[in-house]
Amino acid sequence: MLKLKSHEVWLVAGSQNLYGREVLDQVKSNSKKIAKFFNDKISIKVKFYDVVTSPELILELSQKANSNNNCIGLILWMHTFSPAKMWIDGLINLNKPFLHLNTQFNDKIPWETIDMDFMNLNQSAHGDREFGFIVTKLSINRKVVIGHWKDKDVLDKINTWSRAALAKHIWRRTKIARIGDNMREVAVTEGNKVTAQIKFGYSVNGYGLGDLINHIKATNNGKINELIEEYETSYELSDQLKVNGSKRTNLIESAKIELGLRSFLKEGDFTAFTNTFENLHGLSQVPGIAVQRLMADGYGFAAEGDWKTAALVRAMKVMSEGMDGGNSFMEDYTYHFQSNGSQVLGAHMLEVCPTITNEKLRCEVHPLSIGGKQDPVRLVFNGTQGKGLNASIIDLGNRFRLIVNTLEAIIPKKLPKLPVARALWRPDPDLKLAAEAWILAGGAHHICYSQSVTPNHLKDFAEMLDIEFLLIDSNAKIEEIKNELKWNSIYYDNRN
Repeated sequence: MLKLKSHEVWLVAGSQNLYGREVLDQVKSNSKKIAKFFNDKISIKVKFYDVVTSPELILELSQKANSNNNCIGLILWMHTFSPAKMWIDGLINLNKPFLHLNTQFNDKIPWETIDMDFMNLNQSAHGDREFGFIVTKLSINRKVVIGHWKDKDVLDKINTWSRAALAKHIWRRTKIARIGDNMREVAVTEGNKVTAQIKFGYSVNGYGLGDLINHIKATNNGKINELIEEYETSYELSDQLKVNGSKRTNLIESAKIELGLRSFLKEGDFTAFTNTFENLHGLSQVPGIAVQRLMADGYGFAAEGDWKTAALVRAMKVMSEGMDGGNSFMEDYTYHFQSNGSQVLGAHMLEVCPTITNEKLRCEVHPLSIGGKQDPVRLVFNGTQGKGLNASIIDLGNRFRLIVNTLEAIIPKKLPKLPVARALWRPDPDLKLAAEAWILAGGAHHICYSQSVTPNHLKDFAEMLDIEFLLIDSNAKIEEIKNELKWNSIYYDNRN
């Protein structure tokens, strides 16, 4: 679990020395009040940094933010006029994301008493335009939020942005273990891991099954019994898995795999991982319940060596920490075409995160038609109904593209012969258009399915990372999607 308040966003007020000490003291006092209000309302800690009034102080701010491991980004606000040439060196050197807040301490004009002193002190309408120009001229991505600082809309946007900033911050420190290689002959799960590390900061390295097997072999009976007891108290076990059941040994093996995986990931300081059913030498069964429970604890995961999706699942787990709803690795499996609203059934062989349901979880064991191993243990459930989205990140060679499709999740009919976790949804605006747009955009069959993260979280995230973002929602039109893809190609080709 992440401690959200252990990470900081610094609120900084811009001004200049022209106004004198009295005005600057008032700027500082007002800014402290805003920072405190934000800190009380926003998930991430908001800390007042200072009033900056010179190029030297602004550069010092950038250097301190860059070197501070707790700082995940800045909120910059021009309380008064702040000549923007002062900001050039600091902005060029800043490597943390920032939000440009165009607000004002007072929400109303005091018609009867307003004078030039008031105007000079409260001229964000003036100062933020000067600041906005220099950021645009420098071609630096930033979030712009406009409105009074107590407005719910402003707070919501800052909260969303700060969660995206946290995900970016965590990504730069993420280590992904690729246990085994990519599923053979599959294209979309491949990509340039070096380019990803340069762009995003996370590292992806491969490990043989032997590295994991050593940890599984080192598990002791006491820990195994403790974990099985946890299974028994947390889930509804099928008769085969109960004491003296015909598949009790399969449950014991699943517990060993989970303990071994946790030990392996902890030792390597990994927070995301992949595996593939084609590389299972030494494993008795495909990891099912182990992967599901690790995802529920915040680990990123994707199957068949898909490190990009594993990284995205981890990022979306971070963004949604403490929020309602869940996030899971998922795969579009099969369609249900019907005239009154076609649907998609999503699942994966075993590895769907239980955070996406509020059902009582059943722990079952069944044969798996691929992999050629012992019948694996898994948690079986339906995803809950409600709004959600699917997200996919792909490597196009010269850039990464993040694709998001909003959806309405529904409860499926009974599926007595499909003993895996699953979700059913109607994509926006409808299946035909959504699928066509997704395929034209090159979206993967592996996705992160979420009922907590919103498109705005992911849009802010993509802008911080300076990657392409495509949204397919209820307003989507296929010709507009086609045009957007063409325009994006021209934009990114010219940049590269």
